[in-house]
Amino acid sequence: MAEEKTELDKRFEEAVKRASKTDLLFPPDIRLYFYAYYKRARGNHSEKTHDEDVDGSALINAFKMNAIFQVRNISIDEAKQKYIELVDEQIPK
Repeated sequence: MAEEKTELDKRFEEAVKRASKTDLLFPPDIRLYFYAYYKRARGNHSEKTHDEDVDGSALINAFKMNAIFQVRNISIDEAKQKYIELVDEQIPK
């Protein structure tokens, strides 16, 4: 039996669609918030990193890991809400 989506789930999915369709460019800190809230909202708050540093990828992975680390203690629902708020703030309707 499939779970019925909550209103929050529906709003989150709409926000994800809006974010994925935008052509706007965001500063790195905003992109990391998008990334961390999205990962936490999906329940995936661990990120595998590679040992190789190809074109700065180790540094990028470190920033991603730090972003995920900062949201590890918020609930999945709170991460969804924060993601929705970030989309509303950063991407005009």
